[in-house]
Amino acid sequence: MKFSFERLLNAGGSRFTYGLLNLRIFGWILYGFTRPGILVPSQILAQIIRIGIQAIPMASLVSLSVGFILAMQSSTELGKLGANSFIPDLVSLSLLRELGPLLVAIIVVGRSGSAVAAELGTMKVNEEIEALRVMAIDPIRYLVVPRFIALMIMLPCMTIFGNCVGLVGGWAVCTLEMGMPSSFYIIRAMQRPELWDLYSGIIKTAVFAHIIITIACYQGLNVEGGAEGVGRATTAAVVYSILWIIIADTILTGLFYFIL
Repeated sequence: MKFSFERLLNAGGSRFTYGLLNLRIFGWILYGFTRPGILVPSQILAQIIRIGIQAIPMASLVSLSVGFILAMQSSTELGKLGANSFIPDLVSLSLLRELGPLLVAIIVVGRSGSAVAAELGTMKVNEEIEALRVMAIDPIRYLVVPRFIALMIMLPCMTIFGNCVGLVGGWAVCTLEMGMPSSFYIIRAMQRPELWDLYSGIIKTAVFAHIIITIACYQGLNVEGGAEGVGRATTAAVVYSILWIIIADTILTGLFYFIL
């Protein structure tokens, strides 16, 4: 049973379609839950550090800047209406529902998605992936699945952390520039959002993480043409990831708005 199932997961040869890549990723993950040793925690942890934790400083800087900008721009218009008390609401809702998940995902695309595509593409050009097959090691299980699990774990965590940093940026503008009491800002920013606002953002990040890592791995594993091909694959991974993230964000926002 073990042999036949692993042969099924190894199906597809050296050329990957996007659909087959996804099927094999989920197949190995499900198989790993039943067979100890299939999923190696040390490999997943290493990718969590490389793909996620090392990207936190850049994502935090962007989130902090977005919090500043939201508070400053909204104070300009809301101040004319005497409605500065709603700035914490606007900052928190904008970050949780939309800007936090979207901007952190785009940062991860540029920083981590491109790195994954380039790394796998270089391995493909150097025939390291073929060497894994010769050693009876499936490259999807060994290279792709740890990266997939790592980003699916880390992107929601990074987004939540980025939202907190963005709220700090809004707090700095409201308290230091506008003289708003810190307690008032914190209460408004915490009370106005509902749990669904947080959940909807997390759902988006899970979808974005899937898009980022599968496109990056797909482009990297299908590199052709040497070093020039690696460059093309890296560019394609970034462009297609951002494109599909925006499309997915539009669809999910519409579903959440009209259905829920």
